[in-house]
Amino acid sequence: MKAIRCLDYGAPSALVLDEMDDPSPRAGEVVIETEAAGLGYVDALLVAGRYQVKTPLPFVPGSEVAGRVMALGEGAPEALMGKRVMALSPRGALAGKIALPAMGCVPVPDAMSAEAAAGFIVSYCTALYGFEDCGKLQSGETVLVLGAAGGVGMAAIDIAKAMGAKVIAAASTEEKREAAKKAGADFAIDYTKEDWRKDLEPLTGRRDVDLVYDPVGGDLSETALRCLAPGGRHLVVGFAAGEIPRIPLNLALLKRCSIVGVDWGGHIRANPAANIPLLKTLTAWASEGKIHPEPAASYPLEEAPAVLQRLLDRDSIGKPVIRFRA
Repeated sequence: MKAIRCLDYGAPSALVLDEMDDPSPRAGEVVIETEAAGLGYVDALLVAGRYQVKTPLPFVPGSEVAGRVMALGEGAPEALMGKRVMALSPRGALAGKIALPAMGCVPVPDAMSAEAAAGFIVSYCTALYGFEDCGKLQSGETVLVLGAAGGVGMAAIDIAKAMGAKVIAAASTEEKREAAKKAGADFAIDYTKEDWRKDLEPLTGRRDVDLVYDPVGGDLSETALRCLAPGGRHLVVGFAAGEIPRIPLNLALLKRCSIVGVDWGGHIRANPAANIPLLKTLTAWASEGKIHPEPAASYPLEEAPAVLQRLLDRDSIGKPVIRFRA
């Protein structure tokens, strides 16, 4: 099978397109013939050796996969044979086939493409968990999404709109802001401007926002927290800017607001059954057309290094997906 391999940490351009032996399933595993693989910022950091946990070399990058089950290991449910599934893996998605535990495979709704499924689980589960469990988002509230044109931000826009919120997207370029509005945001602002907080005033009636969805961090976080209305919630999702902010806690006191960490991965590791209702809700919404998880673009396998570089440079719009079929 063809696969992208990381032989040493560094620039994604050093990744190699290689031939590897097909995997064999162990007990409880299935082999998935990959139809699409989703890529995210963390995948790019892993290749660069800049993530907090290093993957042993050499390895095949990619942590989100969608495809069809083509082989079963001992004890794997026979009902999965031939079924379309999506799954997560610590690595290995950028390969023509991958062996994964059967219990981690999620059926793909008939109406969902492999490309949509490949980029679905992480960003959409994080958004729904963040808004529903952590942020207690109510219909009619206003959400400010930072980094709105990335895969995480686009999913947040989609979920917030499905929950009845008004969404203000914050992004760095006109192209990204237009993409965020096309994804469903009601308004978009330029958060590279020194006084970008002022642009919120006419959009909120000087009332400020109820929730901030923050996968960016850096200098933007404190300003975004200052945009919260009393009783607001600042959802900490990640630090794509590369810098972990230091928030003056007097702001939380004076605004009577909450700063809440949204660690969906940690949540399901501690409570594995908790993800079942999340996924049931999300797949039902996707089937009903309530959310729209189709990726912004898909690319052939040989373009994966360039896609990862754009993610590392924060120059990507939407969730990029690698396709394994014409």
